[in-house]
Amino acid sequence: VQVVESGGGLVQPGGSLRLSCAASGFAFRSYAMSWYRQAPGKERELVASISNAGGITNYADSVKGRFTISRNNAMTTVWLQMNSLKPEDTAMYYCAKGRGIIPAHGWDYWGQGTQVTVSS
Repeated sequence: VQVVESGGGLVQPGGSLRLSCAASGFAFRSYAMSWYRQAPGKERELVASISNAGGITNYADSVKGRFTISRNNAMTTVWLQMNSLKPEDTAMYYCAKGRGIIPAHGWDYWGQGTQVTVSS
């Protein structure tokens, strides 16, 4: 199992970034996927999740209306579109593989992460 994140960087407040997670080594279309983040000194936080076919998505209250999770099973890729970014969104962002088809089954593999820094 491998999940590799990309797309992080430095962006000004109010800006946008699109994170990508390329997955391999498992039947991607059979598992939910998610994005977590962890800021220095804070616990890892579930930001967004998506069911195996994309029909169920969930978001942390702190990102609702600003972030969008999506996936393409043929490309075995999941994305996190982040708009209206705030300094408090600064964190390492991780992609995670689900234990089953829906987010409620939990997560079992995480990537190495991609850093997002929101600063002027």
